[in-house]
Amino acid sequence: VIKCKAAVAWEAGRPLSLEEVEVAPPKAHEVRIKIVATAVCHTDAYTLSGADPEGCFPVILGHEGAGIVESVGEGVTKVKPGDTVIPLYIPQCGECKFCKNPKTNLCQKIRITQGRGLMPDGTSRFTCKGKQIYHFMGTSTFSEYTVVADISVAKIDAAAPLDKVCLLGCGISTGYGAAVNTAKVEPGSTCAVFGLGGVGLAVIMGCKIAGASRIIGIDLNKDKYAKAREFGATECISPQDFTKPIQEVLVEMTDGGVDYSFECIGNVGVMRAALEACHKGWGISVIVGVAAAGQEISTRPFQLVTGRTWKGTAFGGWKSVDNVPKLVSDYMSKKIKVDEFVTHTLPFDKINEAFELMHTGK
Repeated sequence: VIKCKAAVAWEAGRPLSLEEVEVAPPKAHEVRIKIVATAVCHTDAYTLSGADPEGCFPVILGHEGAGIVESVGEGVTKVKPGDTVIPLYIPQCGECKFCKNPKTNLCQKIRITQGRGLMPDGTSRFTCKGKQIYHFMGTSTFSEYTVVADISVAKIDAAAPLDKVCLLGCGISTGYGAAVNTAKVEPGSTCAVFGLGGVGLAVIMGCKIAGASRIIGIDLNKDKYAKAREFGATECISPQDFTKPIQEVLVEMTDGGVDYSFECIGNVGVMRAALEACHKGWGISVIVGVAAAGQEISTRPFQLVTGRTWKGTAFGGWKSVDNVPKLVSDYMSKKIKVDEFVTHTLPFDKINEAFELMHTGK
């Protein structure tokens, strides 16, 4: 058993608490990882807020991390101690019908236990002050050591800087894949991206790499426009600057609507606007943001009857074990940006400050 520091969420709505935890050794088909770097994501904040119906407490959150394999359980063949890895919240077992289908990346092998905050055998590897602590999204990267299933880990280039590539564990991969895998953005097309946080910027990067000729960024926070342009946005607008609904503004700006739109916020009203900003006959709108539990999307069926397509994406459609190492290689060969997404680097004990910076849009 390893004793180390972890940021424990004891209950919903309270700041994380830095504690000494015990991390049990990996069982069969499990991997224990020394986490070197982790990022914070709105999904962690969503669960911490208490709004997540799958949220269990006490829990160690975090799902964008990178580290080094410390030890492996029986039967693990794909990684060994010393390997550089990224933990994966969407695993890839290669055996379930989802993994065998090229149309999806949603491996279901350990979905049930992962959703309950447990390892595949139905138990936890974390304890603190004599209490069992739940896992989160199969990763729990807010700990100096974590244990994950062997199908939830991608071995990457050992030369990659872990304080950067940890972002490929969720945000960048999600946004970039939404553009290139889910929407399949075409050269010369017009795109609209709603929400210019990390995921929105990654969508913009994907649209640009795919050859889009016009990329319109939409956000209430104008402080984000300069960064969006740096990533490839051709123009940025705020819904607050117009008296009419933003979808009508976009339809007028683009002679009938955009070819592709992306919702990167998790707001069902914005999801509707994103669909309705699409061009009749061929427009495709992709939902990337995660809405709060129990919320529903709505539009008039005529929007779809007249040829628009509404899609969703998880982790950008990437089959994780196969593609995360390739994304790291693309970053190492400068095909995709990663460094530019990092705004602040803080010591582990300042993790609550990291959440504050995220909430203020900084």
